[in-house]
Amino acid sequence: MAAPRLTLVHRHDCALCDEMLAQLQALGRSIALPALDVIDVDSDPQLRRRHGLDVPVLLLDGAVVCRQRLDRGELARLLRAGRAARA
Repeated sequence: MAAPRLTLVHRHDCALCDEMLAQLQALGRSIALPALDVIDVDSDPQLRRRHGLDVPVLLLDGAVVCRQRLDRGELARLLRAGRAARA
């Protein structure tokens, strides 16, 4: 099974996006997080249609974890569930 991937869908000049990225970086210093890809929502028309008004959006393996604010509890729950499924 492939390693999990986190994706942060963000937008240039988005304070909430910068805040979520900083929170993820800080969280990654205290717990093991999957690799994080950061993608500009405006770089892809499909992403813009799907998430354009909701950025930032955090995805785990393509599924939405949270929108606009980091939900640490939900992220932790999904990571634990994924680890259990891979065990």
